[in-house]
Amino acid sequence: MTLFGLIKEDFSVPKKNDPALHSKFELLFNYPGVWAIVNYRIANKLYKNGFKFLGRAVSGISQFFTNVDIHPACDIGRRVFIDHGFGVVIGETTIIKDDVLIYQGVTLGGASLTHGKRHPTIEKNCIIGSGAKILGNITIASDSKIGANSVVVQDVPSHSTAVGVPARIVKRRCSECHLDHNILPDISKEMFDYLLKRVAVLEHAIKEQDGIDVSREDAHLEEIYSNFIDAMKK
Repeated sequence: MTLFGLIKEDFSVPKKNDPALHSKFELLFNYPGVWAIVNYRIANKLYKNGFKFLGRAVSGISQFFTNVDIHPACDIGRRVFIDHGFGVVIGETTIIKDDVLIYQGVTLGGASLTHGKRHPTIEKNCIIGSGAKILGNITIASDSKIGANSVVVQDVPSHSTAVGVPARIVKRRCSECHLDHNILPDISKEMFDYLLKRVAVLEHAIKEQDGIDVSREDAHLEEIYSNFIDAMKK
């Protein structure tokens, strides 16, 4: 596809991905992520045709106006949409394939100072939640999603959900790739819940075996435990 064709396609993407778009006129002022991609297309064309300084200059100017830092040497596929866009960083050797959705504050960065491939590869139809950091020469396989503020330092298999710091795989073979922020699992909460229940079972067993009477302290601890569980459920 020609450069003009890619840019035209980039401007059509928000209509499919953002219900807040009500007119094409809004694209001019309210979609820095779209402009960052368009400016990248121009900078990338210049950079790969030997005009590296000019390509970096276009990239720098784009960063100033959009607050999105995209290295002109990276490889971005078709219909990639950066929603809101502010604070997004995409490193030099990053590869982003078609139909990827990226939210604000995402970093696709390196984890070493060596030359060669040192940034991530994001395959088709992935969704990267706001504030997520994907670091190093790793692969986020197709149709996967990364939860908001997760830090990913290992490969993520296809059709998976990864959350946490560092990110863990919490779901595989998701039927549809939608970033449902409200139903992403909270690993820390689930672990605390498990540990508290395990401690309660052990205390009960010790009291029964040794005949220890700690009813007053136990009632106070049960109240604390109930309050904590209620807070986690909110």
